[in-house]
Amino acid sequence: MNIVLIEPQIPQNTGNIARLCAATGSRLHLVGKLGFKTDDKYLKRAGLDYWKYVEIFYYENVKEFERKCRKGEKFFLLTTKGSKIYSDVSFGNNDYLIFGSETKGLPDVMREKYFDRCIKIPILKETRSLNLANSVGIVLYEALRQTNFASCQRAL
Repeated sequence: MNIVLIEPQIPQNTGNIARLCAATGSRLHLVGKLGFKTDDKYLKRAGLDYWKYVEIFYYENVKEFERKCRKGEKFFLLTTKGSKIYSDVSFGNNDYLIFGSETKGLPDVMREKYFDRCIKIPILKETRSLNLANSVGIVLYEALRQTNFASCQRAL
């Protein structure tokens, strides 16, 4: 699986997500301006000593990411504005699960371009969103379940 974070702002979230990627054999793609430096102590602490197990890609912006990502794989954009629930779509082994920043969400242009691939995690109307790292965990493990945990076979 490919986890894509568009302009993440909170180092602890990105560190936790990197740890999740290490534990599941998923690739991490960081796109755009990060809200922290990559040597941030909170980022490193949240990722523990798993950094050597994470394949990380950096992109200046969304256009560069779209140009360089693996062709033929599907994009799924996680947004509270999605029309489908994440558990109602079919995931493939190398799909891209794309998440926006904690403060702004996904760029409008991406949501418009991939409107048919916008999915959501159901939450109560009174709440704005879930924590980014929790959201990644929820959707990633559903995608892994659907693909028979293909990237985690060493652990099974």
